[in-house]
Amino acid sequence: MELKLKNRQDLKARALLLGDRLDLKLFKISDCLATTPLTLEVNADGGIAVLFRYGVVVLFGVMSLDEVRFIDTLKPLLTNPYPTPEIEELEIHCGKSSIGVQSGAVSLDDISLEKLQVIADALSKNLVLSLYEKKVAGEFDKIEPLAQELATHGQVSAGSRNLLSKIGNMLLIEHRMVGRAEIGDKPETLWDFPHLEGLYASLEDEFELIERQSALDRKLGLISDTAQTLADVWDNKQLHKLEWYVIGLILFEIVISLYEITGKFFH
Repeated sequence: MELKLKNRQDLKARALLLGDRLDLKLFKISDCLATTPLTLEVNADGGIAVLFRYGVVVLFGVMSLDEVRFIDTLKPLLTNPYPTPEIEELEIHCGKSSIGVQSGAVSLDDISLEKLQVIADALSKNLVLSLYEKKVAGEFDKIEPLAQELATHGQVSAGSRNLLSKIGNMLLIEHRMVGRAEIGDKPETLWDFPHLEGLYASLEDEFELIERQSALDRKLGLISDTAQTLADVWDNKQLHKLEWYVIGLILFEIVISLYEITGKFFH
């Protein structure tokens, strides 16, 4: 299938993070421009969409009305759709002598399907990182008062279930980053078109994908370790309470026994 967008000089890429997961199994291979990643033609004007299973859709040359219609068709395929999707836009200029990213826009010598797929991959990872950066920042704000409480008073008031929930949230984010979005991996398109590695490297630098992933990994580890420590402190506190309850019961039994013995002696 011929790519109709290849004659365009200027193009807008618009990426949307719609939900936790997008089920791509229902699309027919015969209807696709490509399968890795899944690429479809959206309208008669040649606008295309690149879909990723971690909930991102990247649109090229798609008008607003066509975008709304296409997104509506994807809603039944979404797991945990977001009320307000994360959005990122990028200008693409063609007919340039060099390929790369300049002043926040992508310069291409010409448009090809594989180049758009590489751009879509970088845009989608940027969106996923943006979402998880916000989530992790929110968890930081929640964990900090608990750590401060532990440092000041030597104890924590939050329940272990709440703390373990925070650990689970961090593990879930890490799983999605590594298992689904594969942020640290290069796009599969580069295996067949290695000459586009320079384009991807420029996009990777523009969005600071590697640096942001490393920073996010460190924050995830710190939050998880802090929550685990606080949970351990809470569990130890509960264990001490349980020990005192046991001691109290033993003392109560001793008092009852002494009372019975004393009663028999005087009787």
